[in-house]
Amino acid sequence: MKSINQLSQWNRDVSRAIAALGQEEFFPALIDAINGQVRIDYPQVWLYHRDLPPRVLYHRIARSAIHSQIDEYLDGPYREDPFYQTSMQNPRSRLYRLSRITLGKLERTEYYQNYYSNTGTVDEAVYLAKLRGGSVINLSMMRLPQHGIFSEEEYETLYVLADPISELLKSHSEHDDFAITHLIQPGIDHQIDLAFRTFGESMLSPREKDVLELMLRGYGTDTSATRLSIAVETVRRHRKSIYRKLDVNSQTDLFSLFLNAMSCLGAAGGEDPLTVYMAPR
Repeated sequence: MKSINQLSQWNRDVSRAIAALGQEEFFPALIDAINGQVRIDYPQVWLYHRDLPPRVLYHRIARSAIHSQIDEYLDGPYREDPFYQTSMQNPRSRLYRLSRITLGKLERTEYYQNYYSNTGTVDEAVYLAKLRGGSVINLSMMRLPQHGIFSEEEYETLYVLADPISELLKSHSEHDDFAITHLIQPGIDHQIDLAFRTFGESMLSPREKDVLELMLRGYGTDTSATRLSIAVETVRRHRKSIYRKLDVNSQTDLFSLFLNAMSCLGAAGGEDPLTVYMAPR
């Protein structure tokens, strides 16, 4: 940090984040504290779990960029995301930078060519917090072209803040409301697999159900077409029908519905949890 004024600002801002632990205001307060030290764009907080697609917990992304930043990411590219892969491989650091984790070869990767080049960003760094049960929270910080890549001084500032930020993310996840709402507890892999196999089957055709299961498991349109031995356009047609029948508008909405419906697995008794979740109260 450059000066006593910056340190004072950090202390004030991070105090607000600490006071908001366990509340909806926590992520906005923490991002404000970081942004007070280093300019960041499109901040996003993601929950990664080995057995489920990622879930975005909070973001500040321009409406025009949500599709490219979130929906397209959830449509399969997340599996190739170096940050996602690092998160699932027992990360040792609490801060990673995209150019360093890819050894400067990002533009040669399929992830860049098929997805990242369309995000309109020129740099990215993430804070990681490992949670119980194998889940990981990533706080992603991007830079738009008009602000340039992170300078070495800016990255050094982010590095200095890594320990308290990671610990705060972990502490926030341990509050009851967060754990109940977001975390998949260890030891229920068989229930997750059951949810994949039964979710939506009461409302969809058998082929639509096949497409839906691949969507939930994180496979993109092309891969789904190959696995099901059908045309890509057929997969797209099935996806539109799935959205209409389940009354969702995006991949994000679909994953949220899936995670919410998992709370009804036990009551469903091996059947579609949506029959319980959507039943009149």
